[in-house]
Amino acid sequence: MNQAKGRILVVDDEAKIRVLIRKYAEFEGYSVEEAADGMEAVEKAKAEDFDIIILDIMMPELDGFSACREIRKTKQTPVLMLSARGEEYDKIHGFELGIDDYLVKPFSPRELMLRVNAIISRYAAKKEVAHEKDQFGGLVIDYAARLVYVDGERAELSPKVYDLLVYLVKNKGLALTREQLLNKVWGYDYYGDDRTLDTHIKLLRLALGPYRDYVVTIRGVGYRFDTQQDA
Repeated sequence: MNQAKGRILVVDDEAKIRVLIRKYAEFEGYSVEEAADGMEAVEKAKAEDFDIIILDIMMPELDGFSACREIRKTKQTPVLMLSARGEEYDKIHGFELGIDDYLVKPFSPRELMLRVNAIISRYAAKKEVAHEKDQFGGLVIDYAARLVYVDGERAELSPKVYDLLVYLVKNKGLALTREQLLNKVWGYDYYGDDRTLDTHIKLLRLALGPYRDYVVTIRGVGYRFDTQQDA
């Protein structure tokens, strides 16, 4: 019997949604576990290891936001959040909690699996990265530990905001288009809400504090990481 491609925990109070996701995930070779509410999700996530958690927001017992917060206390498992609501507040709140992606219901199962594959691939690649650090004044990026320090203090960045920073830094001085950033950081041909990038740029600048100006806006193009700007 072939080994599973990875393990997915699907959390949704609607059985038909869990069945739909299981069908597509197992077809692609994943092993799938299910949870019908937030409490069950927290218990399973703490007891077992998963490659990704697909987590609905609106659930009984414990909502997705609260469940994610509890899971993050002990595990850094990637989280893709589902919601019937597409308000920017919900997305920002989710990203601040450390989710990796956000998909609004109703969704295409194929798009969901594209996102799942991209997230799992990125995490697998990061595990192989050799120990390396970059430092720009008081801004330190520890790639092996996936940690960022601002003037000696650890900065709190969600996984996706961290990925955005790393891609900008690795292409330091280059003008990166919005399309490049969306495709490279999100890991697939992104065709969702274009404001997603702007939201993450705002969160990144907030986390960088005194070094927020290192992230330069290039009007009509995109963004650039630049530590040597003219005053």
